[in-house]
Amino acid sequence: MIRCLRKELEEREARNLSPFACHSKNSKGRRREETECPIRLIFQRDRDRIIHSKTFRRLTHKTQVFLSPTGDHYRTRLTHALEVAQIARTIGVALSLNGHLIEAISLGHDLGHTPFGHAGESVLNELSPHGFRHYEQSLRVVEVLENKGRGLNAAYEVRDGILKHSKGRKDILPDDLSELPETMEGQVVRVSDIIAYVNHDLDDAVRAGLIEEKDMLDHIRTSLGNTNSERISAMVNDLIVKTLELGQPRLAMSPKILQATSDLRTFLFERVYQTKRVHDEFVKAMKIIKELYHYFMEEDIKLADGHIWQAETAYGEETPRQQKVCDFIAGMTDRYALDLYTNIFFPKRWSVR
Repeated sequence: MIRCLRKELEEREARNLSPFACHSKNSKGRRREETECPIRLIFQRDRDRIIHSKTFRRLTHKTQVFLSPTGDHYRTRLTHALEVAQIARTIGVALSLNGHLIEAISLGHDLGHTPFGHAGESVLNELSPHGFRHYEQSLRVVEVLENKGRGLNAAYEVRDGILKHSKGRKDILPDDLSELPETMEGQVVRVSDIIAYVNHDLDDAVRAGLIEEKDMLDHIRTSLGNTNSERISAMVNDLIVKTLELGQPRLAMSPKILQATSDLRTFLFERVYQTKRVHDEFVKAMKIIKELYHYFMEEDIKLADGHIWQAETAYGEETPRQQKVCDFIAGMTDRYALDLYTNIFFPKRWSVR
């Protein structure tokens, strides 16, 4: 008889995890029942499925902030997801939370991002009759689009964390609990997403020559530090200490660090994301997405090939073409979108013999 290590691991969680943690055996389960693995816990399997998915691999060629950067050290959606997972795991270990659930949400939270970052998202949100939001698309990837239309059949808590990870420019720690994921693990990923991007986007912006670190307001540097490592440590350490002091199933930060983090995010919006140099490139990217959308809406052609996924297997007859086109475009990498746009809209040279 095969030894069921999973049961032993579930018992270990019961002994070692915080009462505020989401224990694997207490998961609300999957949409479709399936045989449990004798070794891996439910959230471990979800993490593994995400890592091995085609959509996850494509994140390496999707924009974080800078479109098609030539340098080797700029962040992509993939490196962002890994940084979020690392930060969130550090917090989760200190708070005795479920690390497998944290990793699954972290690695899956941006699967639905379009090519060219938020520029692509903005265009699809404008064109699609029902709007387009990357966090909803991330959930759609997990539930429907991956695995040739069968989805990854992830656990409820993973899907909830992915759907509710995004906060835009809203409060980092809102008073309205309905905005937050149901699990502490999901809340940790939500805040870790902010901690990751405000720090690595600042680092990339300095590398790109858009700003200098000394441009930041003095109170941000005083509160958080002068280096990437110092700032992340200040945010993470404060979050852990204040949450433990609170002793409740929600996260907390000191007013000083919370305000500095929020101000750093505002600084990046004003001095990086919305600057002319970045915005002008986004305008070009938006034109590409818009023209591809209209082309595929008008032409009755195959929407996918082996480089993306076989779209037809993910749909029923009732799925509107607008949804199929959004799914197709959102699944593209930056370079695939550029190549496709060139092949469709640029004239080809005649070879005269």
